[in-house]
Amino acid sequence: MMALIRFGITGVSGLFIDFALTWFFKDELGINKFAANGIGFSAAVISNFLINRNWTFKGTKAKAAPQFTAFLMVSVIGLLLNSGIIYLLDNVLHVNFYLSKAIAIFLVFFWNFSANYFFVFKTVKSSKS
Repeated sequence: MMALIRFGITGVSGLFIDFALTWFFKDELGINKFAANGIGFSAAVISNFLINRNWTFKGTKAKAAPQFTAFLMVSVIGLLLNSGIIYLLDNVLHVNFYLSKAIAIFLVFFWNFSANYFFVFKTVKSSKS
């Protein structure tokens, strides 16, 4: 349960990074909304990996590079899910882009936590005698 709470807190910090950069690149620089979404997402992934590795799932002894690769794979699947949901809500159902993005983040959170908990940062429980 504590890992879920920490993952959520970490996710909120990533949310701020993601939204701030998405807004900056989309609205201030005029970059395509999906490219801007990818930039915000990428920065949040790097930040979230570092926080998750060192705080949320700190018991891991895995090497950082392969673990980051696995984290990135999980995150890319999350990005595809995120973008698909945004596309459906924004382009098909005409829901506001930022509301669509918030809904997508909420839904994809559950995929991200599960995959990271059971795959990327799983710890081998040692048996106590």
